[in-house]
Amino acid sequence: MFRFFLLWCFGLGLCLAQELPKHVVYFETDEYGVIETEKNRLLLFVKGLNEEKIKKISIYGFCDDRGSNHYNLILSQQRADAIKRVFYKMGIDDLLITNVDGKGEVLLKIIATEDLNIIRGLNRKVEIAIEYIADEKESLKNKDALGRTLPLTFESDLVVGDKVVLQNILFRTGYSYVLKESIPILENIAQKLLEKDKLYFKIEGHVCCTSHGRDAMDRGSGKRNLSLARARYIYEYLNRKGISRRRMKYVGLKHKFPLGGDPKFDRRVEIEITFIKD
Repeated sequence: MFRFFLLWCFGLGLCLAQELPKHVVYFETDEYGVIETEKNRLLLFVKGLNEEKIKKISIYGFCDDRGSNHYNLILSQQRADAIKRVFYKMGIDDLLITNVDGKGEVLLKIIATEDLNIIRGLNRKVEIAIEYIADEKESLKNKDALGRTLPLTFESDLVVGDKVVLQNILFRTGYSYVLKESIPILENIAQKLLEKDKLYFKIEGHVCCTSHGRDAMDRGSGKRNLSLARARYIYEYLNRKGISRRRMKYVGLKHKFPLGGDPKFDRRVEIEITFIKD
């Protein structure tokens, strides 16, 4: 049955590959070694790429619903690492592989079947995404409530519905706390929000690279609520800097609003203006 399932996935993968430079490698239960048929499929995929125009390669590992969160995180990372090694043996420049990340458990019913073994088989996988140089986004921009396309900042003439992206706020991959170099930027944002005390706002957390808009795993807590945890981190930080909780709310928006292009743009926190006090 699993052999038949692999052949079915192979056909599906070829269809998808005609539209997008993406590929999926499937694994046996509790294994991270790449079986020969999957290596051959991966080789065909790589041969079809325009290597001279590759900007980056992202590799994301997943598991089915069996096993603990901790076990699944480790296994999914081992699967992602295994694919990176295969790429290396194929002669792909190691510097092009910028993301190798285990995402843990995923169990999504994406085909019309009640056979749990088939569904689980679809989730024991590594997803590979290729970004070409020609597909690079010019910049990260927002469209505000008035239809303007602007890179909004706290110096802008903000209105209700505007969103300010907290640019250069970098979180450690898989965790809800920011890197040390982001602290001065956060301090500056807090100071600006203290000065603009008539603004009420919602802090929105986003994550990248999960299937079907799901949230990512917070490796610190073992819970699949990373977008919420990151928004809460910013909320608590601003409160410690003197901003009233009455002015703020926070929410995790998972991977429901991807921006496209570089995945780092999806690992973001935005502040949406909800009310301006007269």
